[in-house]
Amino acid sequence: MKKIPLFQRHTVQSWPVWKTALFWVWNLFWGLCAALGIGLVSLVFAAVIDQKAMLLSYFQNPLIAFLNLAPVVLLYFLLYFILGRTALAYGLTAAITLGFTMGSWFKLQFRNDPLMFEDLLLLKEAGNMAGKYQLFLTKTMILALVVLILGWLFLHFCVRGRPGARLRLLGFALAVLCALPVWNMTQSDDIYNNRTANNSLINQWSATQVYVSKGFVYPFLHSVKSASDAPPEGYDADRAETILSAYTDADIPEDKKVSVISIMLESYDDFSKYGTPTLDPKVYADYHALEEESITGDLITNIFAGGTVDSERCFLTGFADLGSFRSATNSYPWYFRSQGYTVTGAHPCYAWFYNRENINVNLGFEDYRFVENYFSLMTDGGVGYDDLFFPELIKLWEQDKALGQPVFQYNLTYQGHGPYNDDVTWWGDDYVVNDKDYTQAELNILNNYFGSVYDTNQNLVEFFDYFREEEEPVVIVVFGDHNPWLGDGNSVYEAIGLDLDFSTPEGFYNYYSTRYLIWANDAAKEALGNDFVGEGPTVSPTFLMNVVFDACGWTGSAYMQATQSVMEQVPVMNTPTGLYMEDGAVTGTLTPEGQALVTDFDMLQYYYRKNFIYDDLH
Repeated sequence: MKKIPLFQRHTVQSWPVWKTALFWVWNLFWGLCAALGIGLVSLVFAAVIDQKAMLLSYFQNPLIAFLNLAPVVLLYFLLYFILGRTALAYGLTAAITLGFTMGSWFKLQFRNDPLMFEDLLLLKEAGNMAGKYQLFLTKTMILALVVLILGWLFLHFCVRGRPGARLRLLGFALAVLCALPVWNMTQSDDIYNNRTANNSLINQWSATQVYVSKGFVYPFLHSVKSASDAPPEGYDADRAETILSAYTDADIPEDKKVSVISIMLESYDDFSKYGTPTLDPKVYADYHALEEESITGDLITNIFAGGTVDSERCFLTGFADLGSFRSATNSYPWYFRSQGYTVTGAHPCYAWFYNRENINVNLGFEDYRFVENYFSLMTDGGVGYDDLFFPELIKLWEQDKALGQPVFQYNLTYQGHGPYNDDVTWWGDDYVVNDKDYTQAELNILNNYFGSVYDTNQNLVEFFDYFREEEEPVVIVVFGDHNPWLGDGNSVYEAIGLDLDFSTPEGFYNYYSTRYLIWANDAAKEALGNDFVGEGPTVSPTFLMNVVFDACGWTGSAYMQATQSVMEQVPVMNTPTGLYMEDGAVTGTLTPEGQALVTDFDMLQYYYRKNFIYDDLH
C-alpha cells in the first residue's frame, strides 16, 4: 500500500502540489460516493409503496433526493473530520442512517407506522413493540449488507487519507456551515407540505403514505419539530400533580354500570336552527323527535369542514390541546377499561386515516373495526355508508355484549364526508327550496348534503328503535364533528346567507357549533335514576364526556373530577381563535377566576398527557 501514493494515510512533504491535491481529491471523492451510496440504500428501503416507481419519484423531484442525501453526506463528513478515518466514518454513518431506516421499514411492515423522532424518546414503547414481532431478513437486505461490507473494505484498504488537525478543523467547520441551511430546509413546513409534495403514488390523506413519499431521512428529520411537545407557559409540574392528587379515580357502582355507545356523525349539523336554507321539514324531523327524548345541547368545536380527529380526540381524552398520541396516553377509554368495560369501536373507513390503527390502541381501545379488518368484505374494499354501518353497529354491539361486560364504544360514520357533487344529485333533489335563486351547482351541493343527512337520520331512528327493546341498559351519545364543506371558499354558505364571520358571536356559533344528544333506554333510565330529557350545557368536545358522566350520575376519573370546575366556569375553549365562553358569553378575556382555572387546566392536561397511569392495562 505504501508504494501506491493514493492509498497512503498521509501526504509526503516532498510531493508536488498536484500530487497532494490528487491525494485529497481521491479521498474526498470516494468518501462522498460512499456517503451517497448509504443514502441511496436508505431510499431503497424507504420506498415501501410501489418500490420501483416510488424510488424513481424521489429523483423526479430533485429537492426530495437532495434532502434525503445531503444529510447523510454531511453526517459522513462531520464524522470524517472528527475521527480522521474514512472507513470508520463510513461505518458509523451507515450504522446510524440504515439503523434508523431499517427500524422504520420494520415498523411500517408491522404497524403501518413510520419511525419518527419522537419514537426515539419512547424507549419503553419501542422495547414493548420489538418484543411482539419477529424480525426477518429479505434478499434485498442481504444484498445491501454485502454491498455495504464491500464498500467498507474498499475504503479501509484504498481510501486511507487522514487529515491533519488544521485540515480537520477547517473541514468540520465547513461541514457545519453547510449543515445549517440544510437543517433549516428539513424543518420548513412550506417545503414539506408544498415543494416536496409527491402524491401521484399515494393517498395524500394518509400521514404514513405522505411520509413514505418523501423518503426516510428527510421526513424523519422533519419530525423533530413535532416531537417537541412544549409545556404551556408557566408550567409547574408540581402544581399540576398537586391538583390531580387531590382526586382518585372513582369506581362506577356495579348497579350503575350501563353500556355507553357513542357515535360521532361526519360533517353533521342541524341547519334548521339557522332558518336558512329553507328545508323540507322531513330532513330533520326524525332527529328532532330523538332530541325530544334526550338531553341535547350545542357543541362548540375547534374545526370547520375538516379535521374530524380534533373533535374525536378531545371527546375521548378531555384535552383541549392534543399531543401526538404516539405512546399510551391517559384517556376515558382507559378509564372505562379500568372499570371492567369492553372498549371497542368502528369506523367504515381506512385504518391509516389519521393513523387511527395505531393511535386508537394508545388511547385504550381493545379492538377497532375499519375497512381493512372488518368492512372490506361488505364494501369490496371501499368505505361504508350508513345503510350498512348502523346495522353492523348493532351486530358489533351484540358481539361485544356477549363478552359479559358492560361496553363502551366510540363509533364514527363516514357518509357525510365532503365534498358533495355539484354536477348531479345522489339522494334526490327535493330537500331544499330554491327561494334564493341558487345556481344548479349550489342546489346540487345542498341537496347532496341534506339528502345524506336525511338518510343518516332515518338510520338513527332504526338504530335507536333497536335499543328501545334492548334489555341491557344502554346510553347513546350522538354528536357532529364539525360543519360541512359547502363549496370552495364557503361559496354555498354565502349563497344561503349564513354569517361565518367568527369575529362576531353569531358568526362564531355558526362557524363552530354542531349539536349533541344523550339518550338512554328504559333499562338505563331505571338503573341510573334519570329520565335523560332536557337541555344540556353548551360545551367544547373536551367537556362532552363530563356531561355524559353527569347525566349517568358517575363521578369519573381523577382527571374528570379535577376538570369539572373548569367546565362549569369555562365550558368552551376554542383553540384556533383563543376564544372562550364564560357566563354564557363568548369572550377573549376571561375573569380572573376563569383565567386561573384555565391556567391550571392547561398545566393539568399537559401533566396528565405525559404521565400514563394505566400501565397494568397496557
